[in-house]
Amino acid sequence: MTQSAPSLGKYFAPGTSVALFGGSFDPPHEGHHQLSLAALRALGLDAVWWLVSPQNPLKTHQPQDMAQRLDACRKLARHPKIFVSDEENRLGTQYAIDTVRQLKARHHGVHFVWLMGSDSLASLHRWKQWQELVQEIPLVIYPRPGTTLKALSSKAAQRFQAHRIDPAQAASFKNLSAPAWMILSGKHSDLSSSALRQNEGALKHQ
Repeated sequence: MTQSAPSLGKYFAPGTSVALFGGSFDPPHEGHHQLSLAALRALGLDAVWWLVSPQNPLKTHQPQDMAQRLDACRKLARHPKIFVSDEENRLGTQYAIDTVRQLKARHHGVHFVWLMGSDSLASLHRWKQWQELVQEIPLVIYPRPGTTLKALSSKAAQRFQAHRIDPAQAASFKNLSAPAWMILSGKHSDLSSSALRQNEGALKHQ
């Protein structure tokens, strides 16, 4: 059974390691689950925290009701170290940089890393204060088909190329200070929330 943020308890003791996985999760899919499990294994994390956001600031699409998305995420997560919450709603934050800064301020001594797909790294330069974000929290990138090369040639990857970490050092990555980023090796998933929404929409109109 997955837990909400207030019950994270021991996972926020000084010295623990928690990956933050933000997104609208509209809808959540097996790719999200796969990424989380890969990060838990490779980095030896204490927890992965799914931060279900009210709205992706880079998208005009209006997501489904928050309660529906939270419920769907909790049904999918299926792991004692994967937690789901609407923490950005609670904090009143919309952008990753603001969420990260508030969580770091509230949980001193916790080693946070940020999880994202390679498609997100490719567009990271469009995020609010993206360079400050990279210098605020280590980034763990999960490769997605068709976007890895684009991610490696992105503005963010080029700007912070000197801080890229070899995946062979994954076990010690959680203890590194930002800036640091790494592309995990592992099974790729071509699932996407936008494609699933389009498929659902097509089925409704048949």
